[in-house]
Amino acid sequence: MSIVPLLVALFPLILIFLLLTLRRTAADVAGLLGWIATALVAWLWFKTPIPVVLIASLSGLVASLPVSLVTATSIFQITLMSETGAVARVVALIKTIAPRDPIVQIFLVNVGVGTLLGSLGSTAISILPPILIALGFTPFLAIILPAIGYNALCSYGLFGTPVVVFSNFVNLPVTEVGGYFARYVPVISFFVSVGILWIVGKWKLVRKGIVPTILISITQGAIALGMNEIGLVTLTGVAGGLGVILVLLAYLKITGRKVIDMGVLSEADRLSIKRMSIFAAASPWIILTILSLLVNIPSLPFYNIVFKQLELPLEIIPGSPEKLRLFWQAYFWIFISIWMAFPFLRVTKLQLKNSIANWLRRAPRPIFAAAIYFAIAYVINHSGKNMDWQLIDPGQNMVQVMSAAAVAGFGKFYPVISPYLGLLGGFISGSEASSIAMLTKTHLTVAEQIGAIGLLVAAASGFGGGLASVISPAKLQNAAASIDRIGDESKVMPTAFVVSMVVTAVAAIMTMIWAY
Repeated sequence: MSIVPLLVALFPLILIFLLLTLRRTAADVAGLLGWIATALVAWLWFKTPIPVVLIASLSGLVASLPVSLVTATSIFQITLMSETGAVARVVALIKTIAPRDPIVQIFLVNVGVGTLLGSLGSTAISILPPILIALGFTPFLAIILPAIGYNALCSYGLFGTPVVVFSNFVNLPVTEVGGYFARYVPVISFFVSVGILWIVGKWKLVRKGIVPTILISITQGAIALGMNEIGLVTLTGVAGGLGVILVLLAYLKITGRKVIDMGVLSEADRLSIKRMSIFAAASPWIILTILSLLVNIPSLPFYNIVFKQLELPLEIIPGSPEKLRLFWQAYFWIFISIWMAFPFLRVTKLQLKNSIANWLRRAPRPIFAAAIYFAIAYVINHSGKNMDWQLIDPGQNMVQVMSAAAVAGFGKFYPVISPYLGLLGGFISGSEASSIAMLTKTHLTVAEQIGAIGLLVAAASGFGGGLASVISPAKLQNAAASIDRIGDESKVMPTAFVVSMVVTAVAAIMTMIWAY
């Protein structure tokens, strides 16, 4: 196989990576340049008609709505909560929990709360950075820690959307495929927690935090495996986030450490407590939790209505309708929960006006970044197709070229590269679900050729796509925007890249062991 088509196919991705790391270009700008490069490569080298490139891009933009609009609504949610004093009240509460144990506090916020929020559909990387800044963390840590904290259970984000997408692609029940994802969780959770501590305080902090790290990995692993066994796969992330919070609090209690210490509060913190109850401050999240559970528990009628009956398919690419599911999507319920929380937050006209103004300043670029990487993914996926959307020659499709190169280069060791291909897919699209959509069928085909377990190889790639959250340009820019630090995401990228590569290597080794 000639290496030239592979290098050409990889060029847009290499360009994006270099722009983000070496040039420290903002994620949205790098994404736009990456899309232009992808479109030109698809057109000039892979003979893709321009209308196909444009329609595929449009389909990608539509497919991005669950991510881009969650970005939009989550940024508005945290902006409004900041303006009304709700964030200050939440910070005051967090300050009192394990103030003498920063390791536990870091895990509580980024792993416990981060996983819970991500599973409920709210965007942890939009919500947590302002809270971390208020807790005294640097902008660098405020951006990177929320991006990695929920990685172990990323496959169960948005009520298990990635796992649901995977089950749809392989035409098997969620409970049957969920086990392939769950088996990774205990080990990956351990290394994610190690990565968090290493970022904050290198190996000294890792050694100090080994006990809570082990507790987190056991908790998340047991919950992931257990929820799959009892058929509640889509609620795994919710249970996993709550489980981590409860276990860490129990750890503090058992070790005789002070769980609550009001003595660390400043006068400003005490004033925020007087002004607002924690129930009122957290009301947007509480309402979102209730509403999300109502529409995501399969035994309740709402799930069947909003998920199945109201699919709202929109066919942009013939034969491949995008199922909008407007009334099931997280962004819809985040929007509803915001407005339902108005009486509890006692939002004034001035606060609303200021929130909208701040949102208009912070949100557009992260929203665009989330969308443009989906457009890139869809152009890559549909490259080489004619106006009838049929692929005549696999050698004219960028995904097929990259996959064929992987098979040729790795052979029986292809399972090792599978998580890295997923990581690549998650990097360019900003979504594990999108990575699964792009690569699953290819993995199944390759696995059949080499005699590996196809579902495992494909699931490993999906898991790798989840680990890409920590290096996703769109998500990092989202985090940076929430603290008015757009551009800082490029400073985070080198460190994030190292962590993601190491954790993915662990997943790759596990996949190779289990694949045959």
